[in-house]
Amino acid sequence: MKAAVCTDTGIDAAIEDIAVPVPSAGEVLLRVAACGVCHSDLHVLTGATAFPRPCVLGHEVSGVVSETGTGVTNVRKGDRVVASFILPCGACEQCARGRPELCLEFLVKNRRRGVLFDGTSRHRTHSGDPIWMYSMGGLAEYCVVPANDLFTVPDDIDLVAAAVLGCSVFTAYGAVHDVAEVGLGDSVAVIGAGGVGSSLIALARAAGAADVIAIDIEEHKLTAAAALGATRTVNAARGDAVAAVREATDGRGVDVCFEAIGDPGTLRTAVDVCGDGGHAVVVGLARPGTPASFDMGRLVRRKLRVSGSYGASPGAAMPAVIRLAAGARIDLSAIVTDRFTLEEVTVAYQALADRKIAGRGVLVIDTRL
Repeated sequence: MKAAVCTDTGIDAAIEDIAVPVPSAGEVLLRVAACGVCHSDLHVLTGATAFPRPCVLGHEVSGVVSETGTGVTNVRKGDRVVASFILPCGACEQCARGRPELCLEFLVKNRRRGVLFDGTSRHRTHSGDPIWMYSMGGLAEYCVVPANDLFTVPDDIDLVAAAVLGCSVFTAYGAVHDVAEVGLGDSVAVIGAGGVGSSLIALARAAGAADVIAIDIEEHKLTAAAALGATRTVNAARGDAVAAVREATDGRGVDVCFEAIGDPGTLRTAVDVCGDGGHAVVVGLARPGTPASFDMGRLVRRKLRVSGSYGASPGAAMPAVIRLAAGARIDLSAIVTDRFTLEEVTVAYQALADRKIAGRGVLVIDTRL
């Protein structure tokens, strides 16, 4: 099969012919329809996030079940499915406490070593040498996914666009519903209107937010944000974003601000645009060790909150986002603004690095699905 294999640090991955992976017990071989173009992968490509090489990236996938390992009962051959980027083991301390998004086994084995829970990778060269996998390693024609991480998709949802349910929308759902608890009439700001930011805007509106202010420095992203339901847009490259948000909210500030970039400066802005009792929720991934600062005096006196949000519980969030898409509460076709072929993988990630993708980009890997 064809796969995008990353061997060096840099925004490039070679299309190579590697072995079709074989699922073990409790796993599924997925014929990949599409894979999202995410900043998390870009961080690995550029070396901002340490990860072993050679590897196959891609953690936001949709496809069709091609084969099932022993013991799999929740899906069967031919099912249209999506997967969350978090592959919880179900047995570690965090999973046992009902926090599978913090799964220790996933963090240590997959996100640091590129293997599944048995300590081995499913991707291999034809000679049997391992190729490490980031989540399921979905930038390939086939990938292996633990069965408990797969969720069926109704026939009326575009399977290519559905790929974004597994990271962009899934991550936004956790931030909007589990951490911020956005409700009817709330005022919300979203800093960074790209891949995850697009989903934050759509889900905040679906949750009943009365006002959603999109903040970015790219006008084409703000135009796309308005199409997703942003009630106001602020171009931070053209003026003071904090002052603009304050003016838009009659000086009060917003109830919730989502930071979707992972930058100390935009985190400070997120805190500053919050009104009294407001909540700044950090969703963007920063380089490990990145310090941040904000006004601690105001944090205490105005009873502000600052929280981190990483994904969600797959078993609860994935069915929920699929229902939202099926019920047209969120428009996946508006979130997915750019499509590429697998052979254009380097073009896609360069476009992401250059901030040319308005919302979420996806690599269409099998046009027949």
